[in-house]
Amino acid sequence: MTYVGFAARLAAGTGLAAVLVAATALTASAQQPPPAWKQGQPASMKESKLAPHASPLTVTPPEKIPYSNLKAPAGFKVELWAHGMPGARMMTRGDKGTIFVGTRVIGKVYAITDKSGQRTSKVIVEGQQQPNGIAFKNGTLYVITVDKALRLDNIEDKLDSPQVTDASDVYKMPASTHHNWKFAAIGPDNKLYTAIGSPCNVCEINTGVHGLIRRQNLDGSNIEIVARGVRNSVGFDWHPQTKELWFTDNGRDWAGDNGFEEELNRLPKNETGAFFGFPYCHANGQPDPDIKRPNPCLGVTLPAATLGPHAAALGMRFYTGNMFPAAYKNTAFIARRGSWNRTKKLGYDVVQAKINGGKATITPFLTGFLDTKTDAFWGRPVDVLQMPDGALLVSDEQNGAIYRVSYGKR
Repeated sequence: MTYVGFAARLAAGTGLAAVLVAATALTASAQQPPPAWKQGQPASMKESKLAPHASPLTVTPPEKIPYSNLKAPAGFKVELWAHGMPGARMMTRGDKGTIFVGTRVIGKVYAITDKSGQRTSKVIVEGQQQPNGIAFKNGTLYVITVDKALRLDNIEDKLDSPQVTDASDVYKMPASTHHNWKFAAIGPDNKLYTAIGSPCNVCEINTGVHGLIRRQNLDGSNIEIVARGVRNSVGFDWHPQTKELWFTDNGRDWAGDNGFEEELNRLPKNETGAFFGFPYCHANGQPDPDIKRPNPCLGVTLPAATLGPHAAALGMRFYTGNMFPAAYKNTAFIARRGSWNRTKKLGYDVVQAKINGGKATITPFLTGFLDTKTDAFWGRPVDVLQMPDGALLVSDEQNGAIYRVSYGKR
């Protein structure tokens, strides 16, 4: 039925006021764009019930967090280390031991302090647009939102009265919101590295603005792109021995349950600016079915390992501590937040990447967030952080909690 026909029928039985109300509602419905996460959804999947899983934005009491379900290899112990931080995601540690935690939807940054084994947290930044990216250097906390860069100088001495400086005009972050919550870290070259995602599920992009990892001096100057064709990296670190940059990258959605896998990538030495495939080539050399070009995988740096389809591989860190057995030294831990664009869930765990030259082998490490029998999850790990004593912290966005993984009697 056409809009005019609908209005005429309605007018015949109801009157002008009802026609105007219905017409306004119909027009608004026609103009309402689909949510960003539906971009790229093929007509064959238009009836799909798959949708992102919303994270609670309220405090989860510790007695409601079933962390005893978590399983690690023999000899490891998992305990609840901190709680009460809704939306907790990326972590970094200050020189004086403060653990800073970024978030997405709730728009806050937390500071966690530990006194005699008792952890307390407080909000030091709020009201920001997805302040996921955080990095710390020389007393300063850098908070990278979707389109802003904030500095909190001498923050560990000012936790009760933090002073936030908006330095966005210096650091110059692009404003797109789709996949543009940032990951940030300070590299071994003392530069600020930031991942800037694609402004879409899959589309042609400006490779000088989106779909990349870049670096710049701590004062904001000298922006340089170090990796291109990166759809959405929310975790990277440098190999302790080679100092090469390794990073996770999330594959596109709406390509079926098994397409496409997430990636663990390595940026080889002397290949600054290397191209990693997005949007033309995915995973181990699979052409995109929608965004096409001749020889789509020609010149693409393929991943060191794949991390499963739609598993949401995010935060990663190389392990350099002495608490864990020697076999874990210089391997990487990767948090897989877990799938939504897949009929049977995958991820919801922390895996270990054993490095062998430019390749990696992936094995399970911390499981139990997902009940594979019922296909139901209770937690979503997002980031990992090594502590000075060698223990590993794991953030859980779903419960606003952090777990500590230790080994032996310590």
